[in-house]
Amino acid sequence: MKPDAMTDASAVPYEGYSEAEKHAVLRKVTFSSFLGNFIEWFDYASYSYLATVIAIVFFPSEDPAVGVMSAFGVFALSFLVRPVGAIFWGNMGDKKGRKWALSVSILLMSGATFLIGCLPGYAMLGIGAPLLLLLLRMVQSFSAAGEYAGAATFIAEYAPHNHRGFYCSMVPASTATGLLVGSLLATFMFSTWGADSAFVVDWGWRIPFWLALPLGYITHFIRTHLEDSPVYEQMQKQLKAAGEEVAHPIRTLFKKHFRVLIISFGACVLNAVGFYAVLTYLPNYLETTLHYDPASASTITTIVLVVYIGFIFLSGRISDRFGRKKMLIGACVGFIALTVPAFLLLGTAVGMGGTGGFWLILVVELVMCLLLTINDGTLASYLTETFPTDVRYSGFALSFNLANAIFGGSASFISFWLIDVTGSDIAPAWYMVVIAVVALVAMIFTHDHSGKKLNDVE
Repeated sequence: MKPDAMTDASAVPYEGYSEAEKHAVLRKVTFSSFLGNFIEWFDYASYSYLATVIAIVFFPSEDPAVGVMSAFGVFALSFLVRPVGAIFWGNMGDKKGRKWALSVSILLMSGATFLIGCLPGYAMLGIGAPLLLLLLRMVQSFSAAGEYAGAATFIAEYAPHNHRGFYCSMVPASTATGLLVGSLLATFMFSTWGADSAFVVDWGWRIPFWLALPLGYITHFIRTHLEDSPVYEQMQKQLKAAGEEVAHPIRTLFKKHFRVLIISFGACVLNAVGFYAVLTYLPNYLETTLHYDPASASTITTIVLVVYIGFIFLSGRISDRFGRKKMLIGACVGFIALTVPAFLLLGTAVGMGGTGGFWLILVVELVMCLLLTINDGTLASYLTETFPTDVRYSGFALSFNLANAIFGGSASFISFWLIDVTGSDIAPAWYMVVIAVVALVAMIFTHDHSGKKLNDVE
């Protein structure tokens, strides 16, 4: 927590609370949002980093690359339901409250994740095994569609307006923490038993999915004992005094805020592709395409994620001072200029081998990581400030999840496919450059509401 954030009595706009009570409530809101989002991304990290094992269990093939592509194909297909989930949870979050949507979605998400860990493999169920895997991933993806947007919205509407970037950075930090724990677990399993050992193939890969159930219940319990956000409650009081109510948020979003929705979608595409490309695809790229040592690739990923979390908080703090638009444009320019050279250096580093190659790969990934945190640490606060309160959850959820459905979940699959079609190991880098150009155009046309009180956003 930022210690001076709670010293301003008007910083958090809920009445009747002492400073200590305000601090305690904000801490609970932040923790529950952190934990809920952590569960979602720990699952995604586990699936991605253990993709080679999941391919053995559900997609046995003579060609390991085909099995891995099939596993990532399921990963990509499950994202197609994210816009549907975003519409549902966004609508409910704007209509029935942030607390209701977040409390219900976490139970559905953690339950589906737990059941994935209970699935028998292809050897027992045949084609039924991957079909059930796809079904449960779709349920998980549907329920998770409101988690990131809802968590960020919940925090933003509680946080002091002049420190909103810092507090909202807790959400992407929880995402990186989920990836970090997933990476640590995969690294431990691979280094202790081996990626194709009987223990890992039969039981080890299931452990991270089983953990979702108790963690999900804890998150649900905390959320049900919180009040809804003060900004949302203030809007409800104003509507009640005027004899009105929040009706049809999605319709209002498309009717009155369509241009803003399109711009927000454009801003989200770089985050969607960049996040998966940098933090989950690169380890598989090093192993599958460049044939780098899996244990070393996992070690590098773990180091990068630790640094990434620190960068995220720094990015949030800086955005409070310099504004979201400048930060997001800077990230776009950085990806356009440095992505292709970064991929070329990775190929050179693998060819070098030894300690020198290891350190060069680490430096390249850290540079990419820094660029991504400039975007990721700023995007959550930017999106909460872009939409007014009556459609904030819907606008955030739909723009963010639509971008992830089209570009994020498919990033790893498309990257492998581009290499296969073009025969070029750096084809994914050019794909990233194109995406960064699209995001840059969107950011040029956006308005910056950094530091503005959320009830004043029109």
